[in-house]
Amino acid sequence: MEELCRTVARLRAPDGCPWDRAQTHQTLTRCLIDECSELLDTIDRHDLPHMREELGDVLVQVVFHAQLAAERGDFAFDDVARGINDKLVRRHPHVFGDHARLGTADAVIVKWEEIKAQEKAAAGQQETKVFKDLPPRLPALMYAEAVAKQIGKRHLPAADVFDGDAVGRLAGGLTPESAGQILFELTAACRERGIDPEAVLRQEADRVKRDVEARVQARA
Repeated sequence: MEELCRTVARLRAPDGCPWDRAQTHQTLTRCLIDECSELLDTIDRHDLPHMREELGDVLVQVVFHAQLAAERGDFAFDDVARGINDKLVRRHPHVFGDHARLGTADAVIVKWEEIKAQEKAAAGQQETKVFKDLPPRLPALMYAEAVAKQIGKRHLPAADVFDGDAVGRLAGGLTPESAGQILFELTAACRERGIDPEAVLRQEADRVKRDVEARVQARA
C-alpha cells in the first residue's frame, strides 16, 4: 500500500504525468463509476483473475482521491484506512469487544444500526428524516430496492401507496432466474414502447418516498 501511495504521489508531482496532474475529485467521478462497473462484471462472471485486476483499479481510485485530499491538507490515505478500521471494530463489539456473540446476520445488522444511531446521537446528529439519505447517483433499481427496504425495515405506512398484495404474490414463487427474466422482459417491453425504464423506476421510487413521508408527517 505504501508503494502504491508513493506511485500515485509521484504521478501527481510537478514533474509527473500531465493527465494525472489535471485531475480533480470531480473529474474522477466517472472513472470511479466505470471501474466499479467493470469490477461488478468480473464478479457476475466469476472471473477471478480479472477480478483481482479490477479490484486494483478500484483501489487506485481510493488512493487517488486520498492523494488529492492530502495535497490540500484535508486528510491522507492513512486517515481513510484508520477511519474505516476503527468503524469496523467499533460496530462489531460482538467480535472485538466483550458483548454477547450474535448468531445470525440479521442480528448483526440490528446491532450495527443501533451502534450507528448511538454514534449519531453522541455527535448531536439526531435522525429526523423518514428515509435516510440515499446516494443520488444510485442506479434506479438499487434506489427502488433501498426505498422498499427502508419501508419494510422501519414498518413505514405504505398501504395504498403501492400494491403490497401484488408484491407478496410476486415474491411467493420468485427465484433468481425468474426475477432476472421478468426484469429483462419488462425492460425490453419498455424499449418497445419508447419508455426509459431507468427514469420511470426512479420517478416511481421518488413518488413512493414522498407519499410515505406525507403519511408519516400526517400522523405526527
